[in-house]
Amino acid sequence: MAHGIIGGHHSSILASRVAMFAHVLFLSTAVLMLVWLLHYRGGINIQSEDPEQIFNVHPFVMSWGFILLIGEAILAYSTIPMDHRTQKMAHMMIHLVGLILGIFGVYAAFKFHDAAVVPHLMSLHSWLGITAIALFGLQWLFGFVTFWLPGAHEHTRAAAAPAHVMAGLAIFMLAVCAAQTGLVEKSASAASATEMKLINVTGIFILLYGVAVASAVALRKAFL
Repeated sequence: MAHGIIGGHHSSILASRVAMFAHVLFLSTAVLMLVWLLHYRGGINIQSEDPEQIFNVHPFVMSWGFILLIGEAILAYSTIPMDHRTQKMAHMMIHLVGLILGIFGVYAAFKFHDAAVVPHLMSLHSWLGITAIALFGLQWLFGFVTFWLPGAHEHTRAAAAPAHVMAGLAIFMLAVCAAQTGLVEKSASAASATEMKLINVTGIFILLYGVAVASAVALRKAFL
């Protein structure tokens, strides 16, 4: 029994360290995305007459506001040193902000397509992205009704929790996959080898962030 407690304690420490590594990847990815959009792609402006500046809102919002925030919300139970109810509130509210920004990011993509006279929803990236947003919205509603509203029975919440965690991680990784396909498209049309390398490195950091978030959750759940 003592060996199990010690092993669980060490694994809990490892989960915390992996979560801290995810935070470092969060900041690194955010900086890389800003450098790319501001230095190589002319800036970010949803009201611009330049379709490219309108489009730049999309990767900015979808990375900072959707993928990265979703990851931070997932990690809330591991990184916020407060009671469970406060952690749950932070988890729910950060997810809600991420969902709203994700919807805004989709709007920016549609606005760019209209301005550039490009057909909508023709790429694998767009299909994966729309699917991720739709599933995430349903996941948030399910979580709100099941885990936050007072009507749900404790046994129902306990039974639903594993499926909620698994589905949340699956949707999160789907969003990461959508980001990868979008970055591949932009890498192929990069104006220079330096920009292409920056896009590729950004994609690697997003992937590593997704793996770190999933790993931290797996370690935490395995040794509760």
